Amino acid sequence: MNTAQAGHMLERARWAAAAYAGYDTATVSTIVNAVAEAGYREAERLAADAVQETGMGVVADKVIKNRACSRGIVDHYRGQDFVSPRVDHNRKIVELPRPAGVVLALTPTTNPVATVYFKTILALMTRNAVVIAPHPRAKQCSADAARMLAAAAEAAGAPDGIIQVVDEPTIPLAEALMADERTDVIVATGGSAVVRAAYSSGNPALGVGPGNVPVLVDASADITAAARRIVDSKAFDNSVLCTNESVLIAEAGIADKLQAALTRAGAYVLDEDGARRLRAFMFPGGHLNTDVVGRDAAWIAGQAGLRVTPKTRVLVAPFGQVISEEVLAHEKLSPVLGMTTVADTARGIRAARAVVRIAGAGHSAAIHSENPEVITDFATQVPVLR
Repeated sequence: MNTAQAGHMLERARWAAAAYAGYDTATVSTIVNAVAEAGYREAERLAADAVQETGMGVVADKVIKNRACSRGIVDHYRGQDFVSPRVDHNRKIVELPRPAGVVLALTPTTNPVATVYFKTILALMTRNAVVIAPHPRAKQCSADAARMLAAAAEAAGAPDGIIQVVDEPTIPLAEALMADERTDVIVATGGSAVVRAAYSSGNPALGVGPGNVPVLVDASADITAAARRIVDSKAFDNSVLCTNESVLIAEAGIADKLQAALTRAGAYVLDEDGARRLRAFMFPGGHLNTDVVGRDAAWIAGQAGLRVTPKTRVLVAPFGQVISEEVLAHEKLSPVLGMTTVADTARGIRAARAVVRIAGAGHSAAIHSENPEVITDFATQVPVLR
């Protein structure tokens, strides 16, 4: 596809958006429900296709995400009306829902199908047309998902062209679509370069870039429960979600107990030599080896020259200080968790702040604690939104 063809796609989307903007609540609901059910029915097939195409993640976990981002999204917003005018007599305000028009949705390689579902359904709920520009490494499963949703939408009464997809995505083509005046809003999910390009395009943009999630476990926490939850989260879909934990910060007094609990939960805690080997494989030259993204813990360990059981769910690599030169303090997008210890919770909060200064500021953080004061201080001081 060339730039001229992409322009025709946007023009077609504008006509579809203009027609769809006049649809009433009941008709929009019928279309959205039909699209969500179609996505739900194909959740398993497209999860398998995504893993096959990208080599990332776990099919069973992607099925969960695909279902959550199809029928689950509709259930979450059920009863909410994004179409009809509302009058708030107490505040003396009349609210008039107005579609943006054409939404350009940039979708990632890590969660391709679920993101196509999510962005498409939200665009339809709010009476917008959507043009999907997938990551080149996930173009086939993303395009299949988009075409399936488009067929369901049009069969339920949506205008022709309400959902479209770029079959052969390239960086220049994505940049042209982002800068085109016929694009009304960009919703970008991906790496820093993608999000920065969206924000500098000249069109309104919403971007979700990379995370680097610190998780603090203090002495008051239920250590067994914390370890189980951290391992379950880190192992889910081989940790391709940007909200998965990246750096574990443990209060020194419970660090040994926590490591033992992590081991019982299915993690493998590396020694100093193991951590050194893992660094060398995962971060050659100080940069993440993208071959590890979405791969399982046993495969990563084997590539690094480490022996673990095939059932190992997460690799835990202890390190010293949270500094930018320490590669284990950076985002990993794999079931590998950096771990450091601190003397007390005040230092733990400072370490969490340092993690997101390295990468992931404004993104996500987690804490396991039974101390309300510590939880409040953590939430107040760590500069994230989740």
